Amino acid sequence: MKITPLDIRQKRFDTALRGFSRREVEAYLELIAGEFEEVVKENIALKEELKRTQLKLEQHQERERTLQETMVTAQRISEDLQSAAKKEAEIIIADAEHQAEKIVHGAHQRLVQVVEDINELKRQRTQFESQVRSVLDAHQKLLETFKSPTFADRDYARVEDNVAYLSQKKANVSE
Repeated sequence: MKITPLDIRQKRFDTALRGFSRREVEAYLELIAGEFEEVVKENIALKEELKRTQLKLEQHQERERTLQETMVTAQRISEDLQSAAKKEAEIIIADAEHQAEKIVHGAHQRLVQVVEDINELKRQRTQFESQVRSVLDAHQKLLETFKSPTFADRDYARVEDNVAYLSQKKANVSE
């Protein structure tokens, strides 16, 4: 059972023969009731202050939870961004490697084509040289044929003698 200042003020004691002085007891009870009333008021004020403090504490705890969640979220986002950046870098590197492979392959194909072209030109040159050599040989043989003494060259003197002889004969016959 709680005692209130009003309970203290209304308390009445039985009187006995040699009891306490009524005025002193009532004055003391009044003093105690006043003090008790102040204690009760202070207790109420402290309870209200405690409620306000607990409310502030709950607000601060809620803010702390929010900040922790925010920090966890920020960390997760940071990790996600790092992961995404890493994946993007890997994709860029893979694409660059693919492009490099295509360029190298194209250069290799071009090199093969140039080598084939060079080989074809060498073959054509050899064939052309062979044809020119054949033409030169044919012309050389023809020149040699013209240089060698022919029937007319060998027998020119004899033919000339015959013509002179016949010319004389004809001249004799006509005379």
